[in-house]
Amino acid sequence: MSTTRPYSPGDRGPEQEPEAEAGGASGVSAGRQVRRLSFDGASGVVPLARDFARQALYAWGWLPAATADRRAAAEDVLLVVSELVTNACLHAEGPEAMVLGCDNKVIRVEVSDRGTGQPAPRTPHRAGRPGGHGMFIVQRLCLDWGVVRTPGLAGKTVWAELGAPA
Repeated sequence: MSTTRPYSPGDRGPEQEPEAEAGGASGVSAGRQVRRLSFDGASGVVPLARDFARQALYAWGWLPAATADRRAAAEDVLLVVSELVTNACLHAEGPEAMVLGCDNKVIRVEVSDRGTGQPAPRTPHRAGRPGGHGMFIVQRLCLDWGVVRTPGLAGKTVWAELGAPA
């Protein structure tokens, strides 16, 4: 798990495909499906993001889940979405957009914001204390995660990748 690599090994970084902004467009590129949600002017962004992710999981066949493992994998995706969007709300003036990308092996969650901070799991992690568990949860559930910054632009994109259920 990494916060130093801007993207996972072998990956080209954040999604590059052209996407529409309106509420949740989807696209397919070489077996990869992509959906984008803009939070511009939205309220209740955490439940909005979870509902959007749940709809994508249904469209991509992750839900309804045929097995307990598949259901757990889908719930992990929804939890990571909640944590990344919540962190953007608490530490970065709110999220600007979320991109979900899925292929046969990995689902990638990207949340963009205008914040300058660097997300990191709290060390040492203290299970009994409230708050501060978001990035620890992301680190535990994901194959990898990191932060991408574009030189000359404010903000960042925090990304996380989870494995598809077997």
